Amino acid sequence: MDILVPQTYLLGLIALLAIVAVVVGRQLLRVRRDELSLIRLEQDGAASSRNAGQLYELASVQLRKRLYPQATANLRQALKRLSGEPDEARALVENALGFSLAAQKDFQAAVKHYKSALQAKADYPVALNNLAFAQERLLQPEEAAELYRRCLSLEPNNGTAKKRLKRIEQRLSRKPESGNSPEAANGKGF
Repeated sequence: MDILVPQTYLLGLIALLAIVAVVVGRQLLRVRRDELSLIRLEQDGAASSRNAGQLYELASVQLRKRLYPQATANLRQALKRLSGEPDEARALVENALGFSLAAQKDFQAAVKHYKSALQAKADYPVALNNLAFAQERLLQPEEAAELYRRCLSLEPNNGTAKKRLKRIEQRLSRKPESGNSPEAANGKGF
C-alpha cells in the first residue's frame, strides 16, 4: 500500500504535464498559424491591389493578434471595396470594424458600425451582442437589455446574451427610482 501512493502521485503528475503540454502545443500552433497567415497576407501584394475579401482576411488575423489600428485601416478599405458583394459580407465587415473600434474604446463609432451591420443583415446575433455591449459601455443599459432580448429571440441558447442580460436586469432592479429614494425624500440626494 505504501508503494501505491508515490506511484499514483507520479501518474497524476505525468497526466497533468501531458495535459499542459497539449494545451501549450495547441496554443503555439494557433499562434504560428496566425503568424504565417499574417506574413502571407502582407506579402500577397500592395494594399491597393487587394480585394475586400483579402482585406477582411488580413484584418481578421490582425484582430486576433490585437493589432487594432491596422485592422481598422484594412476594414475601412474593405468597406470601400465591397461593391457587388452580398449583404452578409457587408455585415461581417461592419461588425468586425465595430469590434476593432470598440477594442480601442471608441464605442460611439463602434455603435454606428454595428447598426450598419444590422441594416445589412437584421438577424445577426453577433452584431446584436456587440451592439448591446457597446450600449452598456455608453451607459445605456435599457437599450442594451432590449438588444440582448432581441438576440435571445434569434438565438435562445446564446450564453453571452443570457449572462449580460441577467447582469443588466439585476443592476436595473437595484437602481432606485428618482424621487422615491430615502435620500431624495430627506433632501439629501445628489
